[in-house]
Amino acid sequence: MNPTRRQLLSGLGTATAVGIAGCSGSSDSGSTSNSNAGSGSENADSFEVGYGDYQTSVSASSFPDKLFIYAVQTGWSNWGALMQEFKNTYGVALNDDQRSSGEALSHARQNAQDPNHSAMNGGYTFGVVARNDGLTQPYKPANYDKVPDALKTDDGHVTATRRMTTTVTYRKDLYEEQGIEPPETWEDLKRPEIASKLQIQPPQAAVGLAGAISINNAYGGSLDDVQPVIDYYNDVKSKGAVFAGNVEQKFTKGEIQTFVEYDYTGLDLKYNSDSIAEDKVGVSLLSGPNGEKGAFNQPYGYAMLKGAPNPEACKLFMDYALSLEGQRKFLDAYVRPIRAPEVELPEEFPAQSRYEETQFQVDYGKLVENQESVIQEIGKGVGLTGYWIQCPRLMNHQYLPAFEKPALGRYSSQPLSAVENVAVSLCWRSRFLFLRHLVPLFRLRRCSESVSPRNSCMLFRDGRLSRIVGYLPRLLHLFQLLGLNSRV
Repeated sequence: MNPTRRQLLSGLGTATAVGIAGCSGSSDSGSTSNSNAGSGSENADSFEVGYGDYQTSVSASSFPDKLFIYAVQTGWSNWGALMQEFKNTYGVALNDDQRSSGEALSHARQNAQDPNHSAMNGGYTFGVVARNDGLTQPYKPANYDKVPDALKTDDGHVTATRRMTTTVTYRKDLYEEQGIEPPETWEDLKRPEIASKLQIQPPQAAVGLAGAISINNAYGGSLDDVQPVIDYYNDVKSKGAVFAGNVEQKFTKGEIQTFVEYDYTGLDLKYNSDSIAEDKVGVSLLSGPNGEKGAFNQPYGYAMLKGAPNPEACKLFMDYALSLEGQRKFLDAYVRPIRAPEVELPEEFPAQSRYEETQFQVDYGKLVENQESVIQEIGKGVGLTGYWIQCPRLMNHQYLPAFEKPALGRYSSQPLSAVENVAVSLCWRSRFLFLRHLVPLFRLRRCSESVSPRNSCMLFRDGRLSRIVGYLPRLLHLFQLLGLNSRV
């Protein structure tokens, strides 16, 4: 078997990276090193990190054996290569955190009083939401000045590292066998022969939200009006489309013939995967039925968490991801780095003219404001799983998950039953939201020491919650034992 592009690039080693750096005509600022994140002393006891007022020295003696950063994971954006190179260079392993952006944000909120991850990573707007929730602290990594102003916050809380554009990836060989024309517009995916074997990411993940925004824009919607994508999703769902992640295995087996994700996902699968031949995969940027732009450009980035453990190692890793070496690691998997003007993009990307015809951006500030309501409205409008129910009496934004599934986050969107509403009300009235006695029923976790009945807690629920009917007498008895008001 011929080596993949990634294997070829890895085999070239450091010499190639240095050669490319010389051709780029650019060097990294904030460090005396061309490609590595921080410049170190001869014995590598310390490294210079940061940009501007945030420049400082970090000591290797403070580095942990393993660094925990949300959504830095193998199998996505080529993080695996960055993780390995960072470990080889600095001796610090990265935890393989298989969360989506939404799951990362939810977990960060749950652990705001005692964070166990050093940084938020994921969709750029998810990072800004975390910042607005008071979960982050400022840090401007080296080369912060190389990031476009629209894709970083002035206060240094959130910085974009890469960006991706929504595309459709399809089984070119199976399309040809079945006489199906490759899709050019989103309307084409409504055809039963395509929709019946179509997979779309749910919008609580950044990649799924990007897909929803793409379709919504293609049909004349906006951040204030998501009915077009709701109607679209219900249409393709009625024809057999599924809403889920983890598509690669099903795609290579032919169980799914078409999926909606990013250009990176399709191109990496086409050119870097050993599981399927290159000529069997097609990648298309789609427009609306009348030529409307239908390919949302989604930035991704990171933000350092307030009170986070291991801040020195975290700063070094953030610098590394924004260094030219780290940026080229993204590019190896066809993830367009935020410093793309300084590197040469592979010719395997779709034609730039097609990007210009289909690609669009939104007001990211407005997206941050509308993001959670957009996700909720789409999820409920299409009847997807993975969405939380908010008690109507609860007003703010504290989160209390019921069935904790860190890497799945699949919860029922059906309305609460009368009995379940009783349980929600009892929990809401309780000042003891961390009651471990209820673990078998709700898997409640402490939301915050300061939470009171006037604070808001959203209760995630699973279909199994309906079984609480049989436990209700014991539940009421428990509240009485604890001296809680059980009146609803």
